[in-house]
Amino acid sequence: MSATTDVPRRLGTRRSWSDRAFRGTLVAGGAAVLAIMGLVGVFLLIRAWNALHRAGWSFFTTAAWEPDSGNFGIAAILVGTILIATVAVSVAVPLALGVALYISEYAPARLRQPLVSVVDLMAAIPSVVFGLWGFFFLQSHVTGLARWLSTTFGWFPPFSVPGSDPHDPLATTTVYTSSTFIAGLVVAMMIAPVVASIMREVFMQAPVGEREGALALGSTRWGVIRRVVLPYGKGGIIGGTMLGLGRALGETIAVYMIISPVFAVQWHVLANGGSSVSSLIALRYGESTPFGTSALMAAGLALFLMTLVVNFAASSVVARSRSGASS
Repeated sequence: MSATTDVPRRLGTRRSWSDRAFRGTLVAGGAAVLAIMGLVGVFLLIRAWNALHRAGWSFFTTAAWEPDSGNFGIAAILVGTILIATVAVSVAVPLALGVALYISEYAPARLRQPLVSVVDLMAAIPSVVFGLWGFFFLQSHVTGLARWLSTTFGWFPPFSVPGSDPHDPLATTTVYTSSTFIAGLVVAMMIAPVVASIMREVFMQAPVGEREGALALGSTRWGVIRRVVLPYGKGGIIGGTMLGLGRALGETIAVYMIISPVFAVQWHVLANGGSSVSSLIALRYGESTPFGTSALMAAGLALFLMTLVVNFAASSVVARSRSGASS
């Protein structure tokens, strides 16, 4: 008697034309996004090649910006960009986390939808409006805070202000204006609504069964948040933070209106002066020579690559979380 081999039967589904059309549309959309991103990178590289070829590796170590004389680099503006983004994220993420948790966990049902609408509306305010608000209102009201930080934490180098005596009551406050700190606060107010919206959506998707199980075991509302909501929403917290960081790195108009350009490595976030890649491009593009434009394109390419690295790193972290894996 011959032995028979069991062969599993293949199961297949025949997709309808509408399913195939929908799938093709999604694939084409994703491919178009990748193609456009690649074309942007190639365009920047081509336009920046002259400046990169002349500057070489000194482009990343030179602080001055004098492209027509051959003395230019992004060391200063890259440090300024990172510091502004760091201040913005440090202020925006705790604020956004608190707003998202209040709306999703504590707000009464009758207030939840109005609060959601207000937060989403704040995300749609143009950056120039935030810039005007920061220049005419915030800057004059936050110099006292900057002075207090310099007085209390001046032993920490980024919070020290060279050339000023914070203990002198007659000292001028202009040394604290147009600083990286103020620009970072303005950018923080811009990115906080976006970050809060992403966190809120993820928190509200936390499994109901786990919430009810924790409550049935005697957990408090804060215990549910700490043991269920926050672990589940880790992907949303990281994703929202990285999205806000990406916008903070590339913010132009608000930073351009606040900051006082200084082409030197400025580690003192409370002191007057600073710069960023995006504000440099906005400041110098209209008056640049062809070679100067190539140098600006090189700075834009560096910012483009830095943003890609940040977002790809965030995507890999989000994909390993529960909320990121399920979505």
